[in-house]
Amino acid sequence: MAMPADASCLQVRNPATGKVLAAVTIAGPQQVQEAVERARAAQVAWGQVKPGDRAKVVTAFRKVLVRHAAELADRISEETGKPRHEALMMEVLPLVDLIAYFCRRAPRLLRPRRIGLHLLPHRRSYLHFPPKGVVGVLSPWNFPLAIPLGEVAMALLAGNAVVLKPSDVTPLIAIEAKRLWDACGAAPDLFQVVAGGAQTGRALVEAGVDHVSFTGSVAAGRAVAAACGQRLVTCTLELGGKAPAIVCADADVERTARALVWGGFANSGQVCASVERVYVVGPLYDALLARITALVRELRIGDPSQEVDVGSMTFPRQLDVVKEQVADAVTRGARVESGGEAPAGPGLVFPPTVLSGVTQDMRVMREETFGPVLPLMRVESEEEAIRLANDSHLGLNAYVFSRDTRKARRMAERVEAGTVMIDDVLATHGAPETPWGGVKQSGIGRVHGELGLMDLVQVRHVNYPVFKVPTELWWFPYRQKRFEMTIRLIRRVFG
Repeated sequence: MAMPADASCLQVRNPATGKVLAAVTIAGPQQVQEAVERARAAQVAWGQVKPGDRAKVVTAFRKVLVRHAAELADRISEETGKPRHEALMMEVLPLVDLIAYFCRRAPRLLRPRRIGLHLLPHRRSYLHFPPKGVVGVLSPWNFPLAIPLGEVAMALLAGNAVVLKPSDVTPLIAIEAKRLWDACGAAPDLFQVVAGGAQTGRALVEAGVDHVSFTGSVAAGRAVAAACGQRLVTCTLELGGKAPAIVCADADVERTARALVWGGFANSGQVCASVERVYVVGPLYDALLARITALVRELRIGDPSQEVDVGSMTFPRQLDVVKEQVADAVTRGARVESGGEAPAGPGLVFPPTVLSGVTQDMRVMREETFGPVLPLMRVESEEEAIRLANDSHLGLNAYVFSRDTRKARRMAERVEAGTVMIDDVLATHGAPETPWGGVKQSGIGRVHGELGLMDLVQVRHVNYPVFKVPTELWWFPYRQKRFEMTIRLIRRVFG
């Protein structure tokens, strides 16, 4: 894949050092169309394979991934700028666990399911779940292995073929995953990768795929949804987040501080579920702010080829967004408790930044940051915290911290988010049992969990007779006698 960079190539850089890693050929509309056609041809036979036998093939892929876990972590770190530890713990481990989980359970989840009929005792109904066909996956740059390959594995287990368009910022790990798929002995055309930017993604949606799974920004998600709607193609959209954390006055300061520091700065804050705004009930504010600031100052920052806690950011434009939001907050009266300025030198490193004295009208509290910034706002009550947490157009994840779990659960149910965690952060994306997705403008549909698997199949209904009757009550010809009999039946059953 490596070649001199030109207009037909993506130049891939290590964001921590600026070093060019490779040049990747861009797939044009014709190449994308051909990939989809090959995938469709391969899917015909694959869709007829029993789910248990499909699981054996995907299990073989998982074993290849496990054998190459260390190399995958190194390559992810090099391409994204995240520490090797995060690449392993937040990408490789969750992926192989998800594959193992669904390889065990997909055959049962995809069995036909009987539906009880209360008014038609002489008939039966059941649902069955054939694959949709060819699934197009459009994936982001922040988790270039775990996010797309989880959806790839689930789509394959459901009987689909998959064409993956990775982010143009981080295409190399997807290409490596494709190489490992081929190495496991599976049919190569069942899983293909087409590299490129927005034009390649548009071509994939327009190439006749049967379902699109997209993870990315709200603006791009709108465009994908519009293109899918025009073609009456189903889609799953996992879009932006502005996750609030509500810290009650009775929260455990040490646990809360450690959770918020990791939830705000893991992957340099480039997680759709990152803690991006913290509402602290007054009495705890000063102690929590002091402990968070102290913990942040202990973090090791820099080139992830060294042993660090926080590496670099991945996408240059995102670094600009972070700088703009911090500058806006400071101009409006916020105080920088730690960090705040990018160091001199190459790379996209921005230090973990803690802001105090923020207000709800600041950009850092209203717009998605997607970077290592943790703003804390003092509130007077839990009711105010809930109101402000819900004051957003986004609703992917949220967090509540309290020693009183019953109270925290009641609060969590009032927060408008697809997932609310209590006394922890981020972790449920790594729990394959749980559905992942948002409300409001954070997306449509779910990935992971049984709901995510059902988004990748057709739900079809079959109705059949248990015993035959010569005619049905509602058939022609209509007669007065039958009308009167139906009236008596309605009165007896429903009166």
